[in-house]
Amino acid sequence: MDIKFGTDGWRAIIDKEFTDENVRMVTQATADYVNGLKDKEELRGKELIVGYDTRKKSEVFAEDVVRVLTGNGIKVLLADRAAPTPAISFAIKKRHLTGGVIITASHNPANYNGFKYKAFYSGSAGSEIMDKIEANFGKNPVREISIEEAKGKGLLKTDNVIPDQLHFVEDYCDMRLLKKCGLKILVDSMHGVGGHYMQDILSKTNCKVETIHAERDITFGGVNPEPIEKYLGEFLECMKGKDYDIGLATDGDVDRIGAAAPGGKFLDAQYIMALLLLHFIEDKKVTGSVVSTICGTELLRKICEKYKLKLHITPVGFKYICDYMRAEDVLIGGEEAGGIGFKDCIPERDGILSGLLLLEMLAHRKKSILDILKDIEEEYGSFCYLKTSTEVTEDIKKKLMPSLEKNHLKEVLGKKVVNVDMLDGIKFICEDSSWLLFRLSGTEPILRIYAEAESRERASEILEYGKKIGTKTSG
Repeated sequence: MDIKFGTDGWRAIIDKEFTDENVRMVTQATADYVNGLKDKEELRGKELIVGYDTRKKSEVFAEDVVRVLTGNGIKVLLADRAAPTPAISFAIKKRHLTGGVIITASHNPANYNGFKYKAFYSGSAGSEIMDKIEANFGKNPVREISIEEAKGKGLLKTDNVIPDQLHFVEDYCDMRLLKKCGLKILVDSMHGVGGHYMQDILSKTNCKVETIHAERDITFGGVNPEPIEKYLGEFLECMKGKDYDIGLATDGDVDRIGAAAPGGKFLDAQYIMALLLLHFIEDKKVTGSVVSTICGTELLRKICEKYKLKLHITPVGFKYICDYMRAEDVLIGGEEAGGIGFKDCIPERDGILSGLLLLEMLAHRKKSILDILKDIEEEYGSFCYLKTSTEVTEDIKKKLMPSLEKNHLKEVLGKKVVNVDMLDGIKFICEDSSWLLFRLSGTEPILRIYAEAESRERASEILEYGKKIGTKTSG
């Protein structure tokens, strides 16, 4: 069994690697970790929440988890329906739990499922926890009891945990402002757990909301439930054809956000995070530090420089952002994939909250999203961010990074490289602030390539240049 945790848990193909047997084995390792806890702050009442998304067999795998956890004497609160990841994480704080297990593969293809562990602080468990769980794999035989026996022993209860988190979101946002703004909004739930939750919240306002792809579909309509331009074709077409002020899209487990402007212009997560940072600073008059991954846009750096905010750069993975959110007063922390967390919240991503804050910005400024973007471009310049993934051979996987580390690129398509960052992969930053980043997957034979430049054309050229480098070795 080649099971390895990645940046946020374990993900694998259903009924191939992600089987009932392997899920039970990983759960046993998790139970061993929990039963070995000595820290009273972390252990609490030795109770875990178990949640799941709308993927194929997610509820079945969740019951596997419940049987093993209760078989090891651990109390379990089982979500009584498919629930957003932020709702499960929020329940850990609200109900003072030891942690939680979520069966979800988030934005991955439909044939994948996953196992996430959320820690006692309501965020993604860091390496110090996941390494201990991973070290327990196969150490002890799986111990489990039936669902009926778990209930009879008082080890299992079920509840709908979603309302608590939605109420928090409503309290966090300025609902009085949203109630009278009259925005026309398109929401794409991508057949994930988001359903009609955003529309339900906005039904208390005079906003007009239409939701598409709210129903469960284990194929996700034939695309990955990831709110990026590649998978939002119908959503963007709808934005072209109707008079919407903005479109909002959430991923499979609702911890990521994507957006679109009138006319079908896609807004990637980099711009969304920059927009929300400016909204907090300029409209809400709130400050704090900012956290972004190595893939983050240079636009964030320019905003932080203007307002003299501390900017932390982390490796890819929200768990690293979570560490900063626990340690200091972070205003906003986010990753290029659309997962964003905010000041005075749990250290977790939240797609619904991110979407509502974008609406709050529009309502506060009384400007269209296109006019706001135009203002930003006039102030800070133009930025276009692109990424791609390509399969690589084991030979290239072994040789590429050492070769690039030994023989740094001196220029990228005519622009001099002025800085090389090897925090996570290798990033070449050029004199004009454009950049090219190479990162190898830790679990798959995949090379991820990222680029940013002042125009889409230039970013595309840099990305293609990176693909050529990435599919051959140079020594």
